[in-house]
Amino acid sequence: MLNEMMHRPVVKPELVDYMRQAQKPFPGGLGQLEKEANQLGIPIIPHETAVFIDFILGPYQPKDILEIGTAIGFSASLMAQHLPKGGSLTTIDRYELMYTRAKANFEKLGLSDVITQLEGDAADILPQLDRQYDFIFMDSAKAKYYEFFPYCMKVLKTGGILLVDDIFQGGTILDDISTIPRRNRKIHRRLNLFLDTVQAHPALKTSLIPLGDGLIMIQKLEEHDFMPLLDHINHD
Repeated sequence: MLNEMMHRPVVKPELVDYMRQAQKPFPGGLGQLEKEANQLGIPIIPHETAVFIDFILGPYQPKDILEIGTAIGFSASLMAQHLPKGGSLTTIDRYELMYTRAKANFEKLGLSDVITQLEGDAADILPQLDRQYDFIFMDSAKAKYYEFFPYCMKVLKTGGILLVDDIFQGGTILDDISTIPRRNRKIHRRLNLFLDTVQAHPALKTSLIPLGDGLIMIQKLEEHDFMPLLDHINHD
């Protein structure tokens, strides 16, 4: 299995190497999980992104976290360590193999009691969620970010943060679509639509972060109905 996102960061290779080698590894079982995933090429967030998430969640300490894209459970395990007493994390993944691997990792790290796994397509699960979250981390199918976004906003508390991974497409996000391989053009269009929409919206505050293949942090400033945005993709 190839973790292509690990090999297409948007900053100079020597700086990436520095961020991955100079920043402290995670201790204990979490660090071992990260090491094993990287050795096997299993897709997880790169170390510089993991360090950033670990840093911001330390003082933020969200009580309820939602993750879209579990993979083997590394990022969920990282975030769950910052849950205060009574907090919980819900994570969604459509692949049975990933679900099973993540479940075993959560048990190994002693996190099963605070993490709820939902197996299925996020497109089906997100509309059914009936609770509110302080923090959402989305790291799933890039062509689906725009589609998932209104549902994320619906369940995100006012003042809460949505963090979205891999938004720069290896640095090609601003390239003319005619230069993009046809198999990637839908992702290219949807990501640009997503970025343009969230950065211009008056109910949101955003920050772009050039770690890994790019992150965008989105804060929900006020309640707003984002569902009409889905009309823009009905004929895509």
